[in-house]
Amino acid sequence: MKKRFDRRTMLRGTLAGGAVSMGLPLLDCFLNSNGTALAQGAPLPLRFGAWMWGCGMNPKRWAPATTGEGWELPPELVALGRELPSGGLVRDHVSVLSGFDVMLDGRPNFPHTGGLVTTLTGTVPEQDGVFVRPTLDSVIATQVGGVTRFRSIEMSATGNPNQSYSYEAQGVPNAPELSPAALYTRVFGPEFADPNAGPFVPDPRLMLRQSVLSVVKGDRDRLAQEVGTHDMQRLDQYFTSVRQLEQQIDVLLSGPPDLEACMKAPQPSGESLGTEVGQSKLTNQLMADLLSFALACDQTRVFSMLFSNRISGLRQPGSSSQHHQLTHDEAIDAGLGYQPEASAFILDSMEAWADFVERLAAIPEGDGILLDNCLVFAHSDVSFAKVHGIIGLPMMIAGRAGGRIKPGVHVNGNAAPTTRVGLTVQQVMGLNVESWGTRSMEATLPVSEILV
Repeated sequence: MKKRFDRRTMLRGTLAGGAVSMGLPLLDCFLNSNGTALAQGAPLPLRFGAWMWGCGMNPKRWAPATTGEGWELPPELVALGRELPSGGLVRDHVSVLSGFDVMLDGRPNFPHTGGLVTTLTGTVPEQDGVFVRPTLDSVIATQVGGVTRFRSIEMSATGNPNQSYSYEAQGVPNAPELSPAALYTRVFGPEFADPNAGPFVPDPRLMLRQSVLSVVKGDRDRLAQEVGTHDMQRLDQYFTSVRQLEQQIDVLLSGPPDLEACMKAPQPSGESLGTEVGQSKLTNQLMADLLSFALACDQTRVFSMLFSNRISGLRQPGSSSQHHQLTHDEAIDAGLGYQPEASAFILDSMEAWADFVERLAAIPEGDGILLDNCLVFAHSDVSFAKVHGIIGLPMMIAGRAGGRIKPGVHVNGNAAPTTRVGLTVQQVMGLNVESWGTRSMEATLPVSEILV
């Protein structure tokens, strides 16, 4: 083995009469024993997104009193009563999911991470903050993200690049964009193909980049027979990443999508990054504006937005007291029945969620709006943050998912696992999955009340 392969090994093949070489990642077999060395006429794209806010809500002030349609807005969801410029209310496009729980099966409830990790991966974590499986957005991106320029787009209003709840695998987070200006450059910079800019001319630098994986197939097969199980897993992950890059190149060579709603986004202005709640709300708005154009132009079909992290660092102007700190330190007002200062951040978070939904509803698409062809899953890490509650985790779904989802409904899960929601969104997005989750969190039934 050591005579046939070393760290300088290349996979080789020929393309158009020329030699092609493909490098390899650092495998165990290279180390010592210690490991030290839209086509026209196609249906409109279906998109999936996740939107998160930290530190939950007050259950009696957040969950509607009645189920089904026609529920009245509770105090902490009043922002959903906002009128949209296109007509109707935000709430008309949003379903509320209450009463869904996380079951720990005797494992510890790691504060602010147990409910979050379990809901997004289907598995209760055995270590604090460790994502042992891919998160929902990554699972869905693996299935639907290969046909667009960006497999997925991750965004954050927290200002911290190390805060991400989008994971490819254990220890492999997807780094978020923090700046709307940077997101604009990434999506609508020099490589963006404007459908209104005249005839499309492919970039000659990409013309010769045909599938390297096909060219080196012989060496790939030979290598697969020689390496161990762990190296084969790493090679599979590596080759998958290379193939995703090749698919992105194919998209760049094919020209801009033939989508009527597609146009280049206006460059954002007035950016202000920071932990003041007003700064986070502005960043959320600007990101949503840019994302709506990116989705309309089919630059991506999967996204995630982190409004505030699990230990919410939001603060009011002129104050050093953070949201998370207040959830534990502030006393419950005897007359009100809740923590007034901490609860103000819940209202801000729901206003930010309404802002996000409103901007996706502002883009006309087909015979409706962009949001009609989206499924956006909103959630928090806990229910009542003061006690790190994971009973009745707050969740919402916005959009119609191309006519597969019925919005405007309140569903009480009656202690069902939160993974029923994750199973539902995967099935709606076209994934062939009959169950999702492990142990008591295994879900086999979708949330039928929101399905058409």
